[in-house]
Amino acid sequence: MQDFPHHYIVSARAESTSNVHLSGAGLETIESAPPKEFGGPGDRWSPESLLVAAVADCFVLSFRAIARASKLEWESLSCSADGVLDRVERQAVFVGFDVKAELVVPAGTNVARALRLLEKAEEACLITNSLTAESHLDATVRVSE
Repeated sequence: MQDFPHHYIVSARAESTSNVHLSGAGLETIESAPPKEFGGPGDRWSPESLLVAAVADCFVLSFRAIARASKLEWESLSCSADGVLDRVERQAVFVGFDVKAELVVPAGTNVARALRLLEKAEEACLITNSLTAESHLDATVRVSE
């Protein structure tokens, strides 16, 4: 890992009626548009959906790092995140994130330990730690057959 601070530089470009083109060095360009809730088409990633995706993605990557460091064998992790946007003091803000995770582990795995590592991943996620909204984890561990 590199020393801190890390810098992540992304560019956004649009014309008056076009989608927003998001790009970064070495990254595939993606298109963004407002979500349906804000009058957009609803068929592109939006800033809101990208933020919620960052919560889910960071949780999975945090768990992967913690599991590796803890030498926990696992098969798969499915994660969904629900970001709640509401109006607070006349400002639209995310007020919470509900993260649901299902971890599949091999037979013989200590399920309680696996659940603790999922909880550690929630605590370690740098994205949710950087946001003011609270994040809540609903995690289950399933032993594969």
